Amino acid sequence: MPVIVEKKYLHLSKDEVTFTTESGYTFDELTIAYEVYGEPDIYKNNVVLVLHALSGDSHAAGKYREDDKKAGWWDGLIGPGKYIDTNEYCVICSNVLGGCQGTTGPSSINPRTGKPYAADFPKINIRDMVRVQKILLDKLGISHLRAVIGGSMGGMQALEWAVTYPTMMDKTIVIAATPALSPFNIAFNYLGLSAILNDPNWNGGYYYESGLKPDKGLSLARMIGMITYKSDELFDVRFGREKDPSGMFQCERYMEHHGQSFLQRFDANTYVYILRAMNEHDISKPYGSMKRALQRIDSDVLVIGIDTDIIYPPKYLKEFVSNLNKVGGCAVYKELSSIQGHDSFLVDIDLLGPIVKSFIQQEQTNREAKIVEL
Repeated sequence: MPVIVEKKYLHLSKDEVTFTTESGYTFDELTIAYEVYGEPDIYKNNVVLVLHALSGDSHAAGKYREDDKKAGWWDGLIGPGKYIDTNEYCVICSNVLGGCQGTTGPSSINPRTGKPYAADFPKINIRDMVRVQKILLDKLGISHLRAVIGGSMGGMQALEWAVTYPTMMDKTIVIAATPALSPFNIAFNYLGLSAILNDPNWNGGYYYESGLKPDKGLSLARMIGMITYKSDELFDVRFGREKDPSGMFQCERYMEHHGQSFLQRFDANTYVYILRAMNEHDISKPYGSMKRALQRIDSDVLVIGIDTDIIYPPKYLKEFVSNLNKVGGCAVYKELSSIQGHDSFLVDIDLLGPIVKSFIQQEQTNREAKIVEL
């Protein structure tokens, strides 16, 4: 029997909470969509915060109805008796600020105009997303986390959590992500952005009322992204040079399918805003140097790389672990060996799960005061 879950919404007015983005915009209203799996213990010390990637949402586990075709995107990892056992832990996952699955984003209604924000939505960054998540936890009465965990953009958020709120969590788990986005990633994101911005229906982001959405651009952006999430070995094994009955290569049909299906669940403005937030990702920005940022991290850190990941190669993740340990941090590196590429953290649950389970269960490391030099 599937675990039946419910998406919840926290609606906040400016009188209840004042949230201003780092770009200087103060929201009159803020909505946060989230889901909870399991129950907090009496001290609320068993909470694990799950952070989603670019195209993810708050639906990390379970099903809304028994007959749903798909469970949440990390259902193999989260649930009763699973690697993050909801009989033991209370798991929370929210849709990020700027998203299109319930949390305030460009497609949400701007209370000042009565119309969707569209391109009037403010510039956001990964820290803004994390600060909104902190508001959610405050409202839920949660002041301490057993762990924060995320892959890809979720890993970026986990890093920001570790730096921005260093004493709030025991464990930080960063999967396939780095402390600053690489030029290679920014270049691929530029292709995705260009695909959308050059769509004839883009209209500067003001397309909601016209009924003509930049679907071609968003579909192409998704297909470009899909290539980076996989490995060439996977394409060789899965598709080869086979064609379908229509004469399309199987790999072309695969790309077409993902490009088209993405249109049913995602918004082009959200894609643009989040890509731009990812491009600006750099945990050192508020602190003047990466050394100062790393010195703030107080939690135990697990960094997990993937040997076939072309956008977050293991060398960068190993470098981060080395630099964090040099400044007195406590970080370990583990690596998944998989032909799945970047998406391994979503696919190879039985490779990832035991590593995550063991790390969360370990007691937090006791460390002396940090005296460091780089």
